[in-house]
Amino acid sequence: MIYFVTGGERSGKSSYAENLAKELSERPMYVATARKWDDDFQKRIDRHQKDRDERWINIEKEKFLSEIDFSGHVAVIDCVTLWLTNFFVDTKNDVESSLIQAKSEFESVANQPNATIIIISNEIGMGVHADTHIGRKFTELQGWMNQYLAQKADKVVLMVSGIPVTIKGGL
Repeated sequence: MIYFVTGGERSGKSSYAENLAKELSERPMYVATARKWDDDFQKRIDRHQKDRDERWINIEKEKFLSEIDFSGHVAVIDCVTLWLTNFFVDTKNDVESSLIQAKSEFESVANQPNATIIIISNEIGMGVHADTHIGRKFTELQGWMNQYLAQKADKVVLMVSGIPVTIKGGL
């Protein structure tokens, strides 16, 4: 089962996904895709880690989700935006190459047996228009990947002001 949880910044995506994971499993996995860019980002990572109790299996994986055994687990992958950023930076802003690599990694996760994946993303195209060419390229990459993930997902939830709105799949 694949859940795709998307929405704007601070819309309640992570809380919703984590609560869903705890409902579905006594020992869920949390896969953080953030790269530690600076001290401020490290503080953000530390704060998020403290928010999760001992029930969680915590894994940090910047890009290669295929290296994780998701079989038989419920896992939250947080988040697509940070994950795509790692591909985008490493390919020197090549949208096509980043998209191909990310899709390949996701397929390896989606094809693992008996896994429930809850993947969180941002709808950055719904916000302010990017000022830079690179920003607009990344917004395109994010939008195309979100469309791909939503198509592959069994259930898609759009978070709006902390309220989950199911846009694909049943209850």
